[in-house]
Amino acid sequence: MQRGIEGSIVMLNLLRFRDVADYTANPKLTPEAPISGAEAFNRYIEHTLPFLRESGGEVLFLGDGGEFLIGPEDERWDLVMLIRQSSAQSFLAFSSHQDYLAGIGHRTAAIEDSRLLPMTEFPISN
Repeated sequence: MQRGIEGSIVMLNLLRFRDVADYTANPKLTPEAPISGAEAFNRYIEHTLPFLRESGGEVLFLGDGGEFLIGPEDERWDLVMLIRQSSAQSFLAFSSHQDYLAGIGHRTAAIEDSRLLPMTEFPISN
C-alpha cells in the first residue's frame, strides 16, 4: 500500500506451518482434538475462498514448498501461494471484511513463520 501500486496485484505467500496448530489466541476456533498446522491452514483456506472470490481475488497457485535450490540452506517453506487481486484497494477490502476476519484464527494457529510480498506485473513485449 505504501508503494502506491495501481492495477492488479499478485501476492506471493511463503508459509511455514507449526507441527501442532496453536489456538491459544483464538480459543473459540479450537478443534476438539489437536490438529497440525497444515490442517489448520486448510480450514483457513476453506473459510477464506468465498470472501476472496467475492472481492475479485483468485488463487493462481497453491503448492508444496521445500528447501531452496538457490538460497539459504536452513530456510524452507511448507506452502507457496500466489493470490491475484484486482487492486490494492480490493485486497484491503477483503482483508478487513468482518466475516473473513472471524476465521483468520485458523491461519494464526497454523503459521510458524510467513512472508507476504505484493508484486506487480511488468508488460512483456514480443
